[in-house]
Amino acid sequence: MKTAVILFNLGGPDSLKAVRPFLFNLFKDPAIITLANPIRLLIAWLISSRRSGKAKGIYAQMGGKSPILELTQQQANALEERLNKLGNYKVFVSMRYWHPMSDVVAKNVAQYDPDKIILLPLYPQYSTTTTASSFANWDKACEKIALKKPTSKICCYPTEHNFVAAHARLIRDAYWKAAEAGKPRILFSAHGLPEKTVAGGDPYQFQVEKTVAGIVQILSVDQVDYSVCYQSRVGPLKWIGPSTEEEIERAGKDGVPIVVVPVAFVS
Repeated sequence: MKTAVILFNLGGPDSLKAVRPFLFNLFKDPAIITLANPIRLLIAWLISSRRSGKAKGIYAQMGGKSPILELTQQQANALEERLNKLGNYKVFVSMRYWHPMSDVVAKNVAQYDPDKIILLPLYPQYSTTTTASSFANWDKACEKIALKKPTSKICCYPTEHNFVAAHARLIRDAYWKAAEAGKPRILFSAHGLPEKTVAGGDPYQFQVEKTVAGIVQILSVDQVDYSVCYQSRVGPLKWIGPSTEEEIERAGKDGVPIVVVPVAFVS
C-alpha cells in the first residue's frame, strides 16, 4: 500500500523579486483578510506594496530569500526515510503562499497514485489562518483534478511530548549561556492574529499558551522568568499581545538578558 504524506507550511519568497507577490498571496487569502473582493484584493495590493521594501531588506540579510523551503524539504526527507522503515511512503511539501503550492503538489501526488493520503501541517497550533486555510486550499486543488483518495487530516499537536521536549532541550543551552550575564527572561514569540479572529473562536492563542506551559513545565529551571508575546502585526485592527517588540523593550528597561524562542508559525 502506497501512502502520500503532505507537509504543509507557510512558504516564503525564494528571491527578492518574489517578496512582493508572496506578500500579496498572503494577504489576499480570505482566511487572513476576511473582506469580500474586490476590497480584499485592493487591501492585499496596498499592504504588499507598502511592506515589500522593508521585507526585502530583511530577506537580503538572510541571503536574498527565505530558508523555509529548504528546511521543510529536509524535514520531508528525514520523515520519508523514517516512514519507509514501516512501509511504502512518499512525503511531499506544499506551501501555502509560495511555490510549491497545492495545485502543483496535488498533480504530483496524483501521478504517484497513492492508496491513501495523510495531510500533516507543520503548524503545531491550529488556526483558521494556517491549518484550516491550507486544508481548504488543498481540497480545492484536489477537486480541480478529481484527485479522490482516502485522506486523513492531522489537526494540531501543541503539547505533543517530543515537540515540547525539543524546545526545552534547545532552550536550556541558550538559557544557561545568557545566565552568565544575569537571570534571563525567556520571550516565547509567536506570530500574532487580530483579536477579532481569536474572539471568533480561533483556538490559536490558547494553544500557543498550552505549548509554552508544557515547555516551562519540563525546562528544569527554578522560578523561570518568561513571557508569551506576539509579532508581525499589520493593519489597523487590534492584535493579540503583548508584542514581541514591547517585551524586548521592557526587558531592556529591566536590565535583564533575554532568550527569544519561536513557538508558532513564522515565515
